This record gives sequence, structure tokens and C-alpha cells, in this order.
Amino acid sequence: MKINELVSTQLSEPLGVYSQAIEVIYPEKTVFVSGITSRDKEGNVVGENDIKLQTETVLLSIKAILEEANLTLNDIVKMTLYIRDMEMFSEIHEVRARYFSKPYPACAMLEVSRMVSKEHLIEIDAIAIGKA
Repeated sequence: MKINELVSTQLSEPLGVYSQAIEVIYPEKTVFVSGITSRDKEGNVVGENDIKLQTETVLLSIKAILEEANLTLNDIVKMTLYIRDMEMFSEIHEVRARYFSKPYPACAMLEVSRMVSKEHLIEIDAIAIGKA
């Protein structure tokens, strides 16, 4: 698998921990990770009112899911983050910077008014590609 960061000089630099786009050349497997929220094994919310802890918990959960397919966070090529308050942008990226390196996954971040549980501040889905 070959992953290349695509950078257009016609656009501004990304504001956070993401790439403008990622090109993947592969005859590999693709894993689509559903929206993951900050919950422990029993389904209890982790990190109520703590966006950093919730972001970290979600990323560790995604990591655990990918390990089932023998993939890592480095195999993620696309993520969508749904957040309750865009004012948390820098705190979220502070955590993401500890888990990702260049080339960063392509990414979208959206502020939403509600999630399944009122205690959730963030939900992330992802697409990862790796060796079959």
C-alpha cells in the first residue's frame, strides 16, 4: 500500500492535525469504523465535560477496533469528527497530535447540536486501509 499526502498550493495550509487529502494506491483491505463515542466496556460515558479525555478515549477505542484487523491508527486515511462545541477545536487537535503524524488523515470536523447521549462531546468515525 502506498499513501501519499496530496497538497495543493492553491489552498491554505490545514489549520490542525489533518491533510488536505490522502491518495491511497492499494489492492488492500478497507475498514470502515462506525461513529465511536467515549464509553467504557460497560457502556458508561468516560470523561463527562472533559473533551480531552473523551477524545483520547475515542481514539483508543478506534485503535482497539483496528487492531482486530491488524491495522493501526497510522492506517486511517479519513476521519469525520462530530463535536458539540467548535470552541473545543484546539483541545481536540492537541490530543490528536499525540496520536497522528504526517501524512495526517483527511478529515472533516462538524459541530452538531445533539448526540445519542447528552454527556458526549465528540464522536469520530474513520476509514482505514491496510494489508489484506
